[in-house]
Amino acid sequence: MEVDLVAQSMRDALWVTLQMGTPLLVALLVVGLAVSVLQALTQIQESSLAFLPKLAVAGGGLLLLGPFMAETLRAWTVTLFDRMVALGGMP
Repeated sequence: MEVDLVAQSMRDALWVTLQMGTPLLVALLVVGLAVSVLQALTQIQESSLAFLPKLAVAGGGLLLLGPFMAETLRAWTVTLFDRMVALGGMP
């Protein structure tokens, strides 16, 4: 039973990591791809053109996804503490 709780906690930790990281990484991937295509089409090789749009999307994404990320981490923390109590044998 103890091994099951630990294994389930590790699986849930990976799932929470995917839930929190994937939306922001996908948005940054799309913006990076669009900027790369624009740079290839226009042959403008300005480094700030590649950096600033991704920075803006990362900031906006963190502002929009912040409450979701905080709630996901809060729920995961509560679940993890409940499992620690169950694993320790305390009522």
